[in-house]
Amino acid sequence: MTLLDWVVLGGTIAFIVIWGMWKSRGAKNTEDYLRGARELKWPTIGLAVMATQASAITFLSVPGQAYEDGMRFVQFYFGLPFAMILISAVFVPIYYRLNVITAYQYLESRFDLKTRLLGAFLFLVQRGLAAGITIYAPAIILSTILGWPLEPTVVAMGALVILYTVTGGSSAVSQTQKQQMVVMMGGMVVAALVILWRLPKHVSFGDAVDVAGAFGRMNVVSFDFNVQDRYNFWSGITGGFFLALSYFGTDQSQVGRYLTGRSISESRLGLLFNGVLKLPMQFLILFVGILVFVFYQFSTPPLLFNDTLGERMRATTQAGEYAALEAKWEQVQSSKRAEVERYLAAGDAGDAATQAGVREALRASSGEASAVRKEAKALVSRALPGAETKDSDYIFISFVKRWLPSGLFGLLIAVILSAAMSSIASELNALGATTTVDFYRRVFRPEASDRHVLIASKLFTVFWGLVAVGFASFASLLDNLIQAVNILGSIFYGTVLGIFLVAFFLKHVRGHAVFTAAVISQATVIGLFMLSDIGYLWFNVIGCVLVVALSLALQVVMPREPQVAPAAEV
Repeated sequence: MTLLDWVVLGGTIAFIVIWGMWKSRGAKNTEDYLRGARELKWPTIGLAVMATQASAITFLSVPGQAYEDGMRFVQFYFGLPFAMILISAVFVPIYYRLNVITAYQYLESRFDLKTRLLGAFLFLVQRGLAAGITIYAPAIILSTILGWPLEPTVVAMGALVILYTVTGGSSAVSQTQKQQMVVMMGGMVVAALVILWRLPKHVSFGDAVDVAGAFGRMNVVSFDFNVQDRYNFWSGITGGFFLALSYFGTDQSQVGRYLTGRSISESRLGLLFNGVLKLPMQFLILFVGILVFVFYQFSTPPLLFNDTLGERMRATTQAGEYAALEAKWEQVQSSKRAEVERYLAAGDAGDAATQAGVREALRASSGEASAVRKEAKALVSRALPGAETKDSDYIFISFVKRWLPSGLFGLLIAVILSAAMSSIASELNALGATTTVDFYRRVFRPEASDRHVLIASKLFTVFWGLVAVGFASFASLLDNLIQAVNILGSIFYGTVLGIFLVAFFLKHVRGHAVFTAAVISQATVIGLFMLSDIGYLWFNVIGCVLVVALSLALQVVMPREPQVAPAAEV
C-alpha cells in the first residue's frame, strides 16, 4: 500500500467512527445504550439494516462466488422483498406496542419465560458463531496485504471492534452505518468502472457480458426444482423468503436497527427501502465478480489467489514441480485468450455458427484450467501439510491488490473494513443486549439498578467479542465464508421463525406446545444437516413448518394452559 492508500483508508475509517461517536454522545442509560433514543428517520434505518447484513464477507466472498459459479447466488435474495412487506405489516407494530428492547421479550408476554429464553438462546448460539466468521473475513485482508500472521490479526481486529461497540452502543452503530453504506456502494461502483477501464480497448461492456455468458457465468435464474441445489428460483423464493423473514424479523442484530426509528412509519419505510434496494445491490456485487472473471480472460490470473501459498511453495523442495505447473497454467491461459478473441471476432462478423463452436472450446479450456488449479492445490497439500488451499475468498482482494491504482486501493480496503465494522458492531451490540435483557436482568438480577445493568451490558458485549474472536480461529476450515454464514443461519432461523409465527397467528397455542415443538424441530434440522444432502436454504422452511405443525398437534394432546398475562418486566 502506498502513502495515498493509507491516507484514504485511515481518513475514511476515522471520519466514520468519529461521526458515529459524536452523534451518539447522549446515551446515558441502559435503554438508550441498547436500543438508542428512537430518533432515526427511515433513510438511516434502511441503510443501517442493509449495512448490518452487508458484512466484509459480502465484499470478499460474493465476488469470488460469482467468479467461480456465476450469478446464481442472486436467487438467494428473491424472497427478501416479500419478507420485508410481511415484517412491516405484522412484526413491527407488535414490537412497538410492547416497547421491547429485544424481539424475544415478546415471546414471554405471548407464551412463557422458557420459550423466551429458548428463542434468545438459539439466537445467541447462531449469531455468536457467525460473528466469529464476520471477524475472520477482514482479518484475511490485513494478513494478506500487510503480511501479518492471521491469528494475531484476528485478535487485533476483534479488539478494535469490541472497543468501538462497547463505547458507542446502539445509536453509534446505526449512525456510523449510514456513512459506511455510502462508502461501501460507492467503492463497488468505482471498482466496476475501473475493471471496465482495464479491459482491452476493443472489448465493450456488451462484449464483456457476452464473454461471461459464453463461460456460463451469466446464469442468473434457474427454474429447475432440485432440493439438493442450493441456488435456484424455488429455493430463493421459498427458502430465501423464510430465511429473510426470520433474519430481519427475529434476529436481534436487525430488530435492534429498525427499533431505533422515531415511529412505526419510519421503521416500516426503512425496511421497505431495504426490500427495494437489496436485490440490485447484491446483483452489483456479484457482477463485479463477473467483471473480474472477464478481465482475467485477457490477463493471466494467478494460479493460486492466496499469494502467500505461492511464495511458500517456491521455498519448498517441490518448487520445481510448482514452477512447471505455473508454466502449464500460463500456456492454458494463453490458449484460452486466443479462443476468447476468436469468439469476439465471430460475434463482430455475425457468425453465430462459429461462435457456438468456440463456446464449446471455451468451456473445455475452462475445465482444463480448473484441472491445473486442482493439481496445484493437491501439490500444496502435499508440500505444506495443513495449509489452507481454498482461495475463493481471496479472488477479489487479490485483484484489488494487483490492479487498482493508488488511492482506489485504499478506498476498496476501506469499503471492506467499513462493512466489517458495521456488521460486527451490530452483532456484538445485539448479543450483549439479548444476554443482558433476556437472561441477566430478567432471570438473575431483576432488581439491579440501571447503572449496574448498563455496566453489565458492556461486559457482556466484551464477552461475546471474545467468543467471536475464539471461533474466528476455526473459520479457515470453512469452504466459502458467505455460504458458511448463511448455512449457520439456516440451521437455526427456521425454528426461531416458527416460534414467532405461532405467536403471531395461532392464538390458541400455548407455551408448552410451542416450546416442545421448537426443541424437536431444532434437533431434526441439525440431524438433517449432518446426515442429508438437502440444500441449506430448505432448512429454513423445514424448521419453520415443523414448529408450526408440531405446535398445533401438541396443543391438542397437552393439558390446557391458562392464558399468559404480560410479565411486569419483559
